[in-house]
Amino acid sequence: MPVAPRPSDGAASSVFTPHQQRILAVLLIPIFMSLLAVSSINVALPALQRGLDASDAELQWAISGYTLVFGMVLVPAGRAGDLFGRRRLFLVGLGVFALGALLSGLAPTGVLLVLARLVMGVGAGLLNPQVTGFIQGEFSGASRARAFGALGAVVGVSVAVGPLLSGGLIAWLGGDLGWRATFLVNVPIALGALIVARQWLPRTVPERARRPDLDPVGVVLLAGALVAVMLPFLDRGLGPWRFVLVPVGIGLAALWTRWEARYARRGRAPMVDLRLFQTRSFACGALLIAIYFTGSTSMFVVIAMFMQNGLGYPALHAALIGLPSAVMSSVMSTVAGRVVLRTGRKIVVLGIALALLAVVGSIGVAWANREFGLSPWWLLLTLAILGAGQGLVVSPNQTLSLAEVPPRHSGTAGGVLQTGQRVGTAVGTAVIVGVFLGVASGADWDGAFMAAFALVAGCMALALLVALVDLVCVYLGGILGLMAFAKLSLNAALAANIAFVGLDLVKGILACLIATAVLTAFPRLMP
Repeated sequence: MPVAPRPSDGAASSVFTPHQQRILAVLLIPIFMSLLAVSSINVALPALQRGLDASDAELQWAISGYTLVFGMVLVPAGRAGDLFGRRRLFLVGLGVFALGALLSGLAPTGVLLVLARLVMGVGAGLLNPQVTGFIQGEFSGASRARAFGALGAVVGVSVAVGPLLSGGLIAWLGGDLGWRATFLVNVPIALGALIVARQWLPRTVPERARRPDLDPVGVVLLAGALVAVMLPFLDRGLGPWRFVLVPVGIGLAALWTRWEARYARRGRAPMVDLRLFQTRSFACGALLIAIYFTGSTSMFVVIAMFMQNGLGYPALHAALIGLPSAVMSSVMSTVAGRVVLRTGRKIVVLGIALALLAVVGSIGVAWANREFGLSPWWLLLTLAILGAGQGLVVSPNQTLSLAEVPPRHSGTAGGVLQTGQRVGTAVGTAVIVGVFLGVASGADWDGAFMAAFALVAGCMALALLVALVDLVCVYLGGILGLMAFAKLSLNAALAANIAFVGLDLVKGILACLIATAVLTAFPRLMP
C-alpha cells in the first residue's frame, strides 16, 4: 500500500477529504469498542460476581487490572508507534484486544477473567495512542479540531451505550449469559475494525534513526513509577501500608525524568522528549486533564451505586440516568470541534465551569432528596448540564494541548496525555468511591453522595484554576509580544531619526511615541 500524502497546513479546512473520512471511521470504531468495555462492566458487576462466584479481590482486579495495564502501556506504545509506524501498532492492539474480550467472555473462573482483562488492557493501551497520532498526522487546522470533536462525540456515545447495553443484555439473556455477552459483543466489532483498518489506514513512514532506540531503561522506570503510584489506589485489599508505594512511585518518576534528560544529552532518543513539557499549551493541558479526570470519572460509579444499592433501582435504571449526560457530551463535543480554534482555552474554561455548576446542582438534588423527598430523577437535569460541560472540555483540551506538538512526537504526546488521565482515574475512583462507601456504611446514602460529589467539585475547581492560569498566560503572552514589537519599533524609529528626514522622520517620531507610551504603561511586562 503506498504512503498517503499528509495534508498541508495551508490547505487545511474544516471539510474532511474522502481519505480523511475513511481514516476517521477506522479510528473511531476501536475507541467506541474499548470504552464499551470500560463503561459496561460497572453495571454488570453484580451478575458477574454471582455467575463466577468471584471474590471481592477478583472482582476488584477485573476492573483495576485493566486500568493498571492500560496506563502502563500507553507511553511506550505511543513511542513504538512513532518509531515503527502507527498502523502496525494499531492492528496489533486491535488483535490483542479482541483476544482479551473473547477470553473474558468465556472465562470459567474469576482468576481467568482477571488475566483476560489484563490482555484487554494491553490491547487498549497499544491502540489508543495511535488514534491520537493518526489524527495529529493526517489532519491539520480546522479539520484536526473537528476530528478530535468527533472523537469526543464517540466517547460520549460509548459511555452512554455501554451501561445500557450491559443492562439490556443482562435483562434479556439473564445474569450469566448477559455479562458474558457484554464482553463478547466486542469481538465482532474488533474483527470488523481489523479488516477495515488493513484496507484504509495508511502506512506511516516514521522518522527514525539507523537503529530504533526504544529506551528500555526509561520504559522500566516509568512502568515502575506508574505501578507504584496507581496500585495503592486500585487494590484496597493490600491494606493501609500500600500507600508506602506512593512516595516510591514519585521517587521512580523523578529518577525517570533525570534518566530521560541524561539520555537525550548523550545524543540518544528518549522515550519521552521532556522538551514537550516546555510547551505551555501541552504542559497545562496534560495537568488540567489529569486533575479533571481525577474527579469526573468516578461520578458515574458513585451514581450507579447510589441508584442501585442506596435507592434500590435496577441496573437498567441506573444506566438510564446517565443517558442525557452522554448525549449532551456527544453533541457539545461536535460543536466544540468546530469552534475551538477560534475560542482557544476559553471554551475549556466554560466547559469546566458548567461541569462544576452541575456537580453542585447534583449535591443539591441529593440534599433535597434527603430533606424533602425530592425525586432523584432530577439528576437527569444536572447530569445533562454536566455532559454539556464535559463535551466542551475533553476534546478541545486535546486539540489545544497537541496544537504545538510536532507530528513525529504525536504518538508519545498522546500517550502522555492519556497516562495522566489513567492515573487521575485510578486515584479519583479509589479516593472518591472510598469516601462514598465510608459514609454510606452508616446508611446515609444521600450524605455519601454529597460527600463524594464535594470531592469531585474540589477537583473540578482545581482544574478550572489551571485552565484560567493558562488563559491568563495566553493573554500575557500577547501583551509581551506587543511589548517586544514596540521595543523593536522604538529601535527602528531611532535609527530612522538618524538616517532619514521628512516623512520618514515623522514616522519614526510617531513610532517612538507609541512605543514609549506602551512601555511606560506596562513597564513590568517589558521583555
